[in-house]
Formats: sequence, structure tokens, C-alpha cells
Amino acid sequence: MEFLNGINALTLVFASLLIFAIAYRFYGIFMAQKVLRLNASNVTPAVSMADGRDYVATNKNVLFGHHFAAIAAAGPLVGPVLAAQFGYLPGTLWILIGCVLGGGVHDMVVLFASVRHKGQSLATIASKEIGKTTGVVAGVAVLFILILTLAGLSLACISAMHEASWSLFTVIVTMPIAIIMGLIMRYRKNSVTFASILGGVLLIIGIIGGHGLMQYESISNLFHWNIKTISVAIAVYGFLASVLPIWLLLVPRDYLSTYLKIGTILMLAVGIIFVHPTLEMPAITQFVSGGGPIIGGPVLPFIFIVIACGAISGFHAIIATGTTPKMLANEKEILFVGYGAMLVEGFVALMALIAACTLMPGDYFAINTPAATYDAFLAANPALHQVDLPHFVEKIGVEVQGRTGGAVSLAVGMAHIFNSIPFMDEVMAYWYNFAIMFEAVFILTAIDAGTRVGRFFLQEMLGGLIPRFRDKDWMPGVLIASLLFTFAWGYLVYTGNVSSIWPLFGISNQLLAACGLIVCTTMLIRLNRGKYALVSAIPGVFMAVITFWAGYAQVVDIYLPNAQYLLAGLAILAMLLMAFVFIGAFRKWYRLLGISTEQVDNYGERVKETVN
Repeated sequence: MEFLNGINALTLVFASLLIFAIAYRFYGIFMAQKVLRLNASNVTPAVSMADGRDYVATNKNVLFGHHFAAIAAAGPLVGPVLAAQFGYLPGTLWILIGCVLGGGVHDMVVLFASVRHKGQSLATIASKEIGKTTGVVAGVAVLFILILTLAGLSLACISAMHEASWSLFTVIVTMPIAIIMGLIMRYRKNSVTFASILGGVLLIIGIIGGHGLMQYESISNLFHWNIKTISVAIAVYGFLASVLPIWLLLVPRDYLSTYLKIGTILMLAVGIIFVHPTLEMPAITQFVSGGGPIIGGPVLPFIFIVIACGAISGFHAIIATGTTPKMLANEKEILFVGYGAMLVEGFVALMALIAACTLMPGDYFAINTPAATYDAFLAANPALHQVDLPHFVEKIGVEVQGRTGGAVSLAVGMAHIFNSIPFMDEVMAYWYNFAIMFEAVFILTAIDAGTRVGRFFLQEMLGGLIPRFRDKDWMPGVLIASLLFTFAWGYLVYTGNVSSIWPLFGISNQLLAACGLIVCTTMLIRLNRGKYALVSAIPGVFMAVITFWAGYAQVVDIYLPNAQYLLAGLAILAMLLMAFVFIGAFRKWYRLLGISTEQVDNYGERVKETVN
């Protein structure tokens, strides 16, 4: 194992690009042709149910931008950075393996299932494929997890933009730019390229101009918002993104944000190629058996939970059964949008992990260890003392010790990499603030899409009591459902109560990923895919077992000993709800596998059963 210590970061960059390219070329195409049997002649709901508001056939490049921006929130940045506590090797292996065999498969099969079910939610798919009761339980579980997720992501966004005038200004500027792009693409034919160039230029002007404008104190004070103000503003934005036509604000803004996201990660990759930084973090640290200052548990099973969105994510199922299937113009584009976007997110996660691991271990732990426990940690681990961090603090002008989470670690890691380039040392503060804004944009694009999907979910559930709510064109229903759902997560953000249950996000998110794979495996078995259904069944069952293991360890070893009974109760509730769904799915698998007769469905395929 010693030969793996001190490995060059460039090796990981090229290795990951090669692995992801091979995976897309072979495994992704295998999924598209053999498992899902995608057919361009099948009419998608974006075409057959076009309404100009939610169901809108969208250019595949624009849709890729929206989908990637929506699924790539804080997870691929925060998770890998926190997982660096165990060393760079466990996180690297899980990101590469998990993306190819788990996350990419999950996103493809869930998107495929929703397209075949007319763009409906995961709960509705479960109701039709497994049973009505299972669908209701799945709906409650998904809504519960989505509210926690959006509230937690919002708090992370607030933390990034809190009293950061330049970052806040740039994020706000993306909104009018997006509306301009949306109007151009909507009312001018073949204008995607023109709108993209215009949006990119305006975004660069906004970023550079914002930095200059913030030098004037009077202007800077206008964007120096406190936590409560940002909390309300984010909720208002989520509400608007939920009710306005999807082509006007949400899709073009997410598409625009993708330039910033992918562009920044590519700059980081180029910086790594140019600088050739060494991974200072060892391959395996002394905390793999537990007792770490950031993650108290051992590497197994917690590496699978902590990495989260960087390898596989249940939140992706919410997007892949929410906005994206309603905009897919061609069924074959599921490969590009679903599998492709997940591989790009995996690359983002690996870049975040590399940035964290190029820091000296003592500097990394100083940033990510809570200030209240840092002295005790340093006394127990004197070798993990600070090395370069005082220099970074002097150049940045901000105290970064004890600033846990992905934003600060990624920003300092980027500054550390570019510090080796001539003259870059003098603009370290600029790069640090840019990275903070970069994470805020990452998160906000998940909040807008998540809120719109939450509105879809709530309308479907309320439609069981008041059928009119199922009419997506009924504006009172749209407004009421949007208001109720936005208030649910917005209130938690405003009061700050959700901060105490943020650790639940990892467990809940991975349970939802297992749910997406297991529910959609039921559909593949029904569609008579035979042994090909194993490509989603195996990772689905694996994630279910791993997450229940991690949930049990979290409750027994961390929550109960620390008298955190609310957290324990919520974790148990999430696991019980999902266990009910899994048992219902397994029973349906057994019944379907016993059917030997075949029927022909609406797509002309020979299947075991047909559903509405």
C-alpha cells in the first residue's frame, strides 16, 4: 500500500477520463440497446403531451445542461471532500465503480421508466408497477426525503452566499440572463447556439463586472444580505421556478449554470495537468476503522453514504421522474442525458476529492474539523498540524479553520493547486471567492428543479383527494401546490431546524437510490428483459443492504448514545417506509418471474404484463 502514497494527481485525472469514456462507449450503449431497447420511433410524452409549460420537447444539449445542473448539487463537492478523511483511495474507487455500475444505471433506468409512464413520478411508477399501497408509501417517503433534501441544500447555499456580496450578485445576474436565453430559444428557430454564446458572454461579463462593482462600498452593501434575507429570497426563487413555464427560467438558467460548472471543473483539471500536484493525503488514513473528526464511523459502510451524489444518488430519481422526462424529445437521448450526465458528475466528484487531497493532511483536517473539537483532535494527532494554512489565510483574508463542508475545502484546494503557477499567488482571494460562488450556483440549480418536481409530487397526491389537482393546466392547483411545498422546506430553512437533521440526508438519499433501482427493476422484469434486469437489480439490492447497515450503525452507535432521539426516530421512519416498498417489489418480482405467457404492449413489445 505504501507505493500508492504520494501518487501524482494527474494519474487519477487521466485514469478517470479513460474509464468513463470506455464505460459510456460500451456499458452505456449496452444498456441502451440490450437492456432498455431504446427506440427513436417511440413518441415521448414531451411530444405527445406537449403543453408549452411542463411538457416541452427540448434540444438534447440544452436538456443535458438542465439535467446535469439539476442533479449536480452540493453532493459531488461536499461528499468526496468529507470522504477524504479515509484517504484518497476508498473515495476514488467508489466514485469510479459506483458511477459506472450504479449511478449511471440508476439514472438511465429511472428516466426510461418515467418516459414510458408519460413523465410521471417514481411514486406513480411504483403504484402501477408494484401496487397502489406500495405507491402511496413510496410517495410519502419521497416527499419526506425531498423536503429534507431541499432544506439541507438551501442551508448549504446560504452558507456559501452569506455576506458574500460578489457571489450573491453573480448568482442573481444569472436569472435575467437565463430569461433572455429562454425567450430567444423559444421564439427564434435554431437559436440554441446563438443563445448559448450570448449567455456565456453575459455570464463572463457578470462575473468579472461583479467583482469590480463590489469594490464600491455602497454597491457591495446592497448585496450584503444576512441569513434570514437569503432564506426568504431562495424560497421565493424556488416558488417562481416552480410555477413559471419551464422554458422561461428554470431550463435556460440550469443550462447557463452548466457552463460555469463544467468550465470551472475543466479549469481545475487543466490546472492539475499543468501543475502536476502530488496527493498529500495518504491512500489510507488511520481513520478507516472509525474515530475520525469528521465522520465518526468506519470506511465501511460509511464511504457509500458520504460520497452520495458523486457515485449514486436518489435525488437524481426525483429529477429523472420530474422535469427531464417531460422534455425528452427522443427516447434514444436517454443514454446521453441520463448516463452521460452521471459520468460528468462523477468526474466533478473526483476533481473535488483531488483538490482536497492535494492539501497537506494537517491543513485539510484544520478546515474540516469543527472548531470546538480541533484542540482535542490536534492533541491526539500531533503529526496532523497545520502547514500551509496560515499562508492561505493571509492571502485570502478570511479565517478558514473550522469551516467544515465542501465550499471552503474546495476553494482552498483550488488555490493550493494554482498557487504553483507564476503570479497566481497574488489573486488567491479572487479564486477563493469565485469557488464559493461556484458552489452556490451548483446548489441553487438543484433547488429550483427539486421544487418544481415537489410540486408535481404534491399535485399527484392531492389529486387523490381532489381530482382537479391532477390537471397540470389548472393554475389554482399549480399555485397552491407550489406554495405549500415551498413553504414546507422554506420554513425549515428560515427557522434553521433542519440543520439538526442534515446527517439524515446521506441515508435517506441512498435509500431513495435503492428504491429507484428496485422499482424500475420490477418494470424491466415485467417488460420481459430476463437476465438483463440484473444490471439494475444487483446495484439496487447492494445499495439497500449497505444503506440499512449504515442506518443501523448511525442509530445505534451515534444517535442513541448521544441522546439524539429525534434523529434516531426519523432515520428509523425512513428505513421502515423504504423496507415496505422493497418487500412489495420483491414479492412482485417473484410473481412476475412465475409468469410464462406473453402479451403485446402499446410499444409493440412482448411483455409479461401490461399496465396503464
